[in-house]
Amino acid sequence: MDNQQEQKTTPLLRLGFRPFFLFGSLFATLSMALWLLTLKGVISIEPLNGMLWWHSHEMLFGFTAAIIAGFLLTAVQTWTNIPSIKGGQLLLLLSLWGFARLLILSGSTSMLPLAMIADLMFLPLTAFFVGQRVVRIRQYRNLIFIPVLVLMSVMNLFTYLPSLGFDAAWQSRGIQGMTLLVTFLVAFLGGRVIPMFTANGTKTTKVLPIMWLEMSALASLVVVLVLLLLKDVADIAMLTGIVCLTAAVIHTIRQWRWRIWVTLNVPLVWSLHFTMLFIPIGLLLLSLHFFGASITLSTAIHSLTVGVIGGMILAMMSRVSLGHTGRMLQVGKLMSAAFIAVVISAIVRSIAVAVWPQWTIQFWVLAGCLWCVAFGLFFFKYLPVLSAPRVDGRPG
Repeated sequence: MDNQQEQKTTPLLRLGFRPFFLFGSLFATLSMALWLLTLKGVISIEPLNGMLWWHSHEMLFGFTAAIIAGFLLTAVQTWTNIPSIKGGQLLLLLSLWGFARLLILSGSTSMLPLAMIADLMFLPLTAFFVGQRVVRIRQYRNLIFIPVLVLMSVMNLFTYLPSLGFDAAWQSRGIQGMTLLVTFLVAFLGGRVIPMFTANGTKTTKVLPIMWLEMSALASLVVVLVLLLLKDVADIAMLTGIVCLTAAVIHTIRQWRWRIWVTLNVPLVWSLHFTMLFIPIGLLLLSLHFFGASITLSTAIHSLTVGVIGGMILAMMSRVSLGHTGRMLQVGKLMSAAFIAVVISAIVRSIAVAVWPQWTIQFWVLAGCLWCVAFGLFFFKYLPVLSAPRVDGRPG
């Protein structure tokens, strides 16, 4: 698409990050608000498969999947120098995502087949748009994202199996599997970019990777994923606890090398470091759960969903949105407050609940409110950024 055609496309549909970051952040805010209002009995809604299923499913396969799609559809253009989807194709993919969200929220059982089809098509279609560009120039190092997206689609299918008459455990397998897959993706991308962003943002020397440590960190998450999927069919609690604890130590060493302490004056960098800390924290909580401590699996998993996934999404959306609209990589007080809010939300939802379980509901509400503040601030701050042309006049 030449520059003249680009100018005819509304700015919001010129590159994948624009609509998916904007509507994804809005969805993250509104869906959490709906969950909190239902939890407190203020409103009563019955989405497909019930409110608990809706909350866990939509935060991962609605919100998180949208941001992953927006990021990869944008990154693939940078990786390959081949224009990514925009205009009508991008609107079609966005509409498919939105259609699935509405069908699931409607709660109509008769809509289950259509909701499933729309929802389960989204990530494979994203994988197709990304994969065809990577394969075209034989850039095979970035093909890792394609099997990950396919596995995420399988996990999504798992969550629907109980409504089709299969065992209820498939739903938790899908949720926990998706959580670990996204955590793996965060760990993989974090290793690629955080040392570089730290060096550039703080004007210090880049920390070079130690290959065995990098491979061990990623492999440990794959093993944890497999063990979580098998926990209902085998007595492997002690083994899972040992593996989670070992993985926590490996990730702590890996992240210590990245020198979080030099980044404290650079919000776009420290936000990445702090969110990565929740990988070892979440793994430690998982190990304590499987060792028999009074920490629920849900509490440990939320350390990863809120801290790792939510925190990384907020930090990367902020950075990518600035960079790909031609702006300086700097944020003001509002986004710094948003970064702090999501970190505190993760601490409250996981660590505080683990230490003071008698205040669980109150902590859930506080963490949810902080989440709404964080992503509401992003939507408010970046609406004019994402819906306007690049400030430097370049395509995108």
